[in-house]
Amino acid sequence: MADAASRLRSVAEQVLGAPLPVRLRAWDGSQAGPPDAPTLVVRNRRALRRMLFKPGELGMARAWVSGDLDIEGDLYSALAAMSGLIWERDEGGRTLAQALRDPGVRAAVRELLRLAGPPLPPAPPREEMRRHRHLHTRHSDKQAISHHYDVGNDFYEIVLGPSMVYSCAYWADDSTLETAQRDKLGLVCAKLGLTPGQRLLDVGCGWGSMAIHAAREHGVGVVGVTLSQEQAAYARKRVADEGLTDRVEIRVQDYRDVRDGPYDAISSIGMAEHVGAERYLEYARSLYGLLKPGGRLLNHQIARRPQRDESAYDVDDFIDAYVFPDGELAPIGTTVTQLERAGFEVRDVESIREHYARTLRRWVLNLEGDWPRAMRLTSPGRARVWRLYMAASALAFEHNRIGVNQVLAVRTPESGASGLPLRTRIWN
Repeated sequence: MADAASRLRSVAEQVLGAPLPVRLRAWDGSQAGPPDAPTLVVRNRRALRRMLFKPGELGMARAWVSGDLDIEGDLYSALAAMSGLIWERDEGGRTLAQALRDPGVRAAVRELLRLAGPPLPPAPPREEMRRHRHLHTRHSDKQAISHHYDVGNDFYEIVLGPSMVYSCAYWADDSTLETAQRDKLGLVCAKLGLTPGQRLLDVGCGWGSMAIHAAREHGVGVVGVTLSQEQAAYARKRVADEGLTDRVEIRVQDYRDVRDGPYDAISSIGMAEHVGAERYLEYARSLYGLLKPGGRLLNHQIARRPQRDESAYDVDDFIDAYVFPDGELAPIGTTVTQLERAGFEVRDVESIREHYARTLRRWVLNLEGDWPRAMRLTSPGRARVWRLYMAASALAFEHNRIGVNQVLAVRTPESGASGLPLRTRIWN
């Protein structure tokens, strides 16, 4: 009888209808496939059972997070090689149901069942968040934010570095991660036109980096809001260490509960992805209502490519279960439309897609450089989630499957005087 790797490779190619572009190594030590390709390691039969009981991305994610499945060699090369078969099947590609009509595929699945062993579904890894029915209520949003951000501040210090900014940096050829993040915060402040004495609301303030930068460098008073208790505690300590407690207030508060406007400016950096399509107009109207006439909003947000049938959009299974529960991406056109429907005048849209790819690759490098400690601070499964998520996201940005945009919008008064200079891009 053929070894496990050869059998697995034959089954995979039969089901996928295409050659497998990676090498396979199975639990019995056998190997099959191109000798110079990255190696997909199937550590045990349990990996097969996970994929059989949850066919598709979620089953593979569970096998990865649990350590039943691994990659040896360059992670980016392996993900790029497999993405066309697993994550990016075009709309003309056959579905699993269609594939199972093929007698050869049915025979391959039977072979996979024999290889997998006793048909008992393994429990999902403990890092997986159970999905709930009521999306984007105050309670569900708080749960989702806690799942993602209350992982441990020490862990995020490893990944993000001293800047503690968890959003796309703004790179120059000679930038370090820290200088690129500083330049991004400076860019946001410049677009908002901050001047001493103004009030800034930082929605989704994270670990306080934007609030501290704006208060220290531009002399503004800042209110930062987050739903994460761990972020808030960390940000408050940083504010105190900087001697800025008279200028910066950090609250654990939902943006929908902020009542002390008007503000001169609002920054929302990497937060709107959590809002959801059904709540986005409410989000935009809330921020509009918190701004004084002439006030500016800088909305920094990841975007996906539009689909031919937008009603068919579904959240990525791996991201929803392990990374951003209930997170949703929208095309940039949809975001601009919703901001305009809320009353804003959109004055500038800047795509910085390539900058996020570079940022993510640096975060992966940071994580891999302190891998044993990262696993101790969270769990091996959680560290594996972040490594896969960030590496796959870097490739998605590089290949224009997703993007990131800064949208500058103004609550333009009835007079029509936006307060912006005639040549808007003076911040560059």
